[in-house]
Amino acid sequence: MTPATMPSSPRVRRSDIRSWHTRRVTALRPADAPLVGRFITLTPFAEGDIPELEAALRHPAVFAGGYGGGPAGLPADASAFHAFASSYYAGGADAMPWTLRIEGGPDHGAVVGATKLGDLDLPNESAHIGWTAYDPRVWGTAVNPEAKLLLLGLAFDHGFGRVKIQADAANARSRAAIARLGAQFEGIMRRDKRRADGSWRDSAVYSVVVDEWPAVRAGLEARLAAWAGRRVVLDEAARAVDAEADVDASSTRVADSAR
Repeated sequence: MTPATMPSSPRVRRSDIRSWHTRRVTALRPADAPLVGRFITLTPFAEGDIPELEAALRHPAVFAGGYGGGPAGLPADASAFHAFASSYYAGGADAMPWTLRIEGGPDHGAVVGATKLGDLDLPNESAHIGWTAYDPRVWGTAVNPEAKLLLLGLAFDHGFGRVKIQADAANARSRAAIARLGAQFEGIMRRDKRRADGSWRDSAVYSVVVDEWPAVRAGLEARLAAWAGRRVVLDEAARAVDAEADVDASSTRVADSAR
């Protein structure tokens, strides 16, 4: 092919170049220190947390969506869970595992989940929030949005430019929760991971990049603001009282707005 007939290379328009394409920041591994929020505290994972994590997480409902390799990965007993958690939440230079505890209220300090900021790639300024599971009693509460607010903030405050979040492509609940965070859907990684039953899962991959962080942070803070004056509680009766109080408060706000 002569130079005259060779196809020209596509030109990159200046408008297509975003600041996160060209910025140069040195990402740093954060310190292993507690992250304290309004509703939860994330403490660096320790082996002593495992018995409480077992009580919170060793339930079929938790493993049903793909956590720990899916339903077949559910540990049979306390000993099996200990071995699972010790491996799943191993730390190191490129991984920061966390235990989630309720902050404030009658259940202050109760363990309600675990997560990890992992795959830390400092030269490429990338990280991955995953390995996440919560006690079913805190599903749909302020726990997940605040956990993501704290971890995303930790990553971006330390120079990371992209944070990945992913889920089993078949887990509609997890995918909806990730999308609601404001993370952008990137695509499906086919035949990505082997499940505990030997089958292969496709992974739905999402991410937040640093330029998107202010908008994502504002959205998460708005979701937490809706919990103002409330608390995360584990007791069903207490939750009912709390919900009734919130309804009364909402009615008052509606009445005030009608004046």
